[in-house]
Amino acid sequence: MAVRNYAHTTPLKAGEREVENCRLEFADIDPIYKAFAPMVRELKFDVSEMAIATYLQARDEGKEISLLPVVMNGDFHHHSLSQWPGGRVQDPKELVGRRVGVRAYTQTTGLWVRGALKEDYGIEADQITWVTTEGPHVAEYVEPPNVERTSSKIVDLLRDGDVAAAVLGPVAIDDDGATLVPVIQNWQEAEQAWGERHATVPINHMLTVRTDVLKNDPEAVRGIYAALRASIDAARPDGPPTPRQRAVRYGLSDSLMSALRLAIRYAREQGLIRSEFTAEDLFADFTRYVGA
Repeated sequence: MAVRNYAHTTPLKAGEREVENCRLEFADIDPIYKAFAPMVRELKFDVSEMAIATYLQARDEGKEISLLPVVMNGDFHHHSLSQWPGGRVQDPKELVGRRVGVRAYTQTTGLWVRGALKEDYGIEADQITWVTTEGPHVAEYVEPPNVERTSSKIVDLLRDGDVAAAVLGPVAIDDDGATLVPVIQNWQEAEQAWGERHATVPINHMLTVRTDVLKNDPEAVRGIYAALRASIDAARPDGPPTPRQRAVRYGLSDSLMSALRLAIRYAREQGLIRSEFTAEDLFADFTRYVGA
């Protein structure tokens, strides 16, 4: 099993919460996104955390990986589009025809940022040149022509003015201690409006399982799912939850399905996937072998 340390996973990793019907061994991978390519290319793990954009692409290519209704993390991402302090972008519409840095075109945060740019500002993904440092986790995917690769760090390109903005988030700090500034100046209001409009919080990572493991040992998967449900419930805050805390959830809820429908729609609009499938289709294996 390959998962990052969270409040809802550390009890399992430390053996503090019992997992019925199986014994778990955890891969030591940091950062966790380094597990995604081995999972989709080699089926290296039985169970793995996975970025939702990567999973949708894996599904698009017919990979034998099934989705479980467990959200590992998520957040709103209007604030994740940043510029250098003193940057000249006053309005997101000024990014049309310019270069924007992002770790990978297929990165899930980039998916949500581009979705917000289209939905809130009318900016299409192909109206911007996306400068990336990495390729896709799904090897079969061919990037669109408005994607470039660089050997430089995104934050260096941003500091030097080679990109107008970057999908890094305002918390990113360079070696000189410069804190990045959100391009969307009213990002708090924009995120709140987006959340109210769609009644959800964007999903970044969910839990996946090799389809053969799900079919051959559904009781083990059921045990993992039950343990994570209990851990998520135990980790809920006493006070009002933050968006990040609200994002961590389980079960086929309206909130989960709304986020997945949007992720699918955004992925198609941005050329990340081609196939026609629904959010409900993603859980056909889970429903058949584990149940809701």
